[in-house]
Amino acid sequence: MVFIHDTEVSLRAAAALVNTLPDTDTSGVDRLQTQADLAAYLAEFSYTGAFRRDAAELTAVRANRSRLRALWDVDRDRAVPLVNAMLRDGRALPQLVIHDQFDWHIHATAPDAPLAMRMLVESAMAFVDVIRSDAWDRVRVCAADDCESVYVDFSKNGSKRYCDTGNCGNRMNVNAYRRRKARESA
Repeated sequence: MVFIHDTEVSLRAAAALVNTLPDTDTSGVDRLQTQADLAAYLAEFSYTGAFRRDAAELTAVRANRSRLRALWDVDRDRAVPLVNAMLRDGRALPQLVIHDQFDWHIHATAPDAPLAMRMLVESAMAFVDVIRSDAWDRVRVCAADDCESVYVDFSKNGSKRYCDTGNCGNRMNVNAYRRRKARESA
């Protein structure tokens, strides 16, 4: 494991949130437009605390996406002020908690803080771990020529090249195979 469990979960959630943006894949569809979309996201990536389930909450969560996406566009040193701003804006106050099936881990916002703030701060705390462990090279954009989805490489050897949002790896492998076959038959 590259990161502690709660950091990995938060990084996966951040990438999945970013990947709801319309420009991350070839479909061009915004996958976080409705309360149902948010509910589906929250079913996969659970957060503790209060939920309002209203239009303002959805709008605030949607606004987090571009702030988080910016982290995939910078290097480690330029990520620091972005992460610090997220922590400052969320009034982060890290503290150890234990609940449900989870062992001791860090929460940095109050349980009654708005969902978008909790999500942003939790993501920022995970990126703090990435920065501190000097693992920024694992924060990546899909290598497929037609995909802009983001991911964090959790593989042991750090060799992952494609996102998990579609069939990018398979599609690129098929394309390479076809190019090889075309060169062989030419």
